[in-house]
Amino acid sequence: MSAVTDSVSTPQVQALVSYLEHEAQPMIVLDPDYNILAANTAYQRQFGTADRPYLGHKCYRVSHRYELPCDQAGEHCPMKRAFELKGPDRVLHIHHTPRGPEHVDVELRPILDGDGHAVAYVERLATVKHASARASQDGLVGRSATFNTALEAVQRVARSRLPVLLLGESGTGKELFARAVHEVSDRHDGPFVVVDCSGLPETLFESELFGYEKGAFTGAQHRKPGLVETAAGGTLFLDEIGDVPLGMQVKLLRLIESGTFRRVGATDTQQADFRLVAATHKPLQQMVAEGKFRQDLYYRIATFPIVLPPLRQRASDIPLLVDTFLQRGAKGAQRIVVQPAAMARLQAHDWPGNIRELRNVLERARLFADDGVVRPEHLPEWLQGLQPLAQPAPAVSSQQLSSDQDGEIRRLVADGRLSRREMAAQLGLSERTFYRRLKALGLS
Repeated sequence: MSAVTDSVSTPQVQALVSYLEHEAQPMIVLDPDYNILAANTAYQRQFGTADRPYLGHKCYRVSHRYELPCDQAGEHCPMKRAFELKGPDRVLHIHHTPRGPEHVDVELRPILDGDGHAVAYVERLATVKHASARASQDGLVGRSATFNTALEAVQRVARSRLPVLLLGESGTGKELFARAVHEVSDRHDGPFVVVDCSGLPETLFESELFGYEKGAFTGAQHRKPGLVETAAGGTLFLDEIGDVPLGMQVKLLRLIESGTFRRVGATDTQQADFRLVAATHKPLQQMVAEGKFRQDLYYRIATFPIVLPPLRQRASDIPLLVDTFLQRGAKGAQRIVVQPAAMARLQAHDWPGNIRELRNVLERARLFADDGVVRPEHLPEWLQGLQPLAQPAPAVSSQQLSSDQDGEIRRLVADGRLSRREMAAQLGLSERTFYRRLKALGLS
């Protein structure tokens, strides 16, 4: 492990440096002025490159290419929070890595002296492998603040055994988020079983979920395991749980509370072994008040709710999602790009069908892009007349949105791969508004 500087070269800190060298996860030591003092071998292998030195450099310059600490660039700064708490802090950030921008789960702990003052900090970094901050062939894709909030919640809960309830409009990617919970959990080697609650009539729900014995009903010529049994050792994903018939809700509650079930036509009890993730686009609390959903079942499944943002609240992710879907559908070496005017119209739409609707529009546009370029005329008629929005629809307070957007502007400028026009389009801003924001941030 790289040697520490004199400012923290106490025997205690040197012992810590030696200890961290044996950690499998990337870890660095920082001083209170954000300087990287040391890094273990795991960090050097995953984040270090010969052309980008990091020792003695500010952590926010290395990870974000910012000129200011994260909190002054519109992001959460774990060091500031750890200093205030005199304890650990954890956050999900997007870092620049040798592979490009990546989601990184950051946990920072202060090293306190005898008077309780922080003399250094230890930062653990874990790359999030089930989500991408750049176009990807599979999995979750996004960079916006609202997307990162949902992704951070997944990181928090995945390794626990708590039930997870995913809430969001149709088309927001609930199954992908559910799969992400499974992949991060300790059950990732087990099966991921999807139950489409909206597609099961009440007469078949019990037999599909719990299975049945031979002769349990007409046509039951052999024993069949149910989806609960199939999910043993893994995750059971109840999609659209708001559509479960009331008559079945009590049996589902018994399954969750007792961890046992009986096949249809059986007398013996089976032990269930699954982690529950449920999802719905319906207002379950309202349904409880109206007597359409059992209150006791709601409290069992809603231990850890995660709200998935609609696409209109993550307009800055649209160019990234567009690139992703066009890559995923590309045949051979063909690469399709979108004209800025067409991209502006895509970002101006509020997308009531969310990501599913965007994907369908792009699949249609691809058929008209004979030269590999999607133009405004290749979009559906109801998109062709839209004008660019002044800014993305706010997902949070206007103050928080401005802060998040300022951080995104700093990130894009530091990245340096897009023209100013392209950066404005990605942020959902007019070029004139974008230039004003650059000037206000001292980046013009």
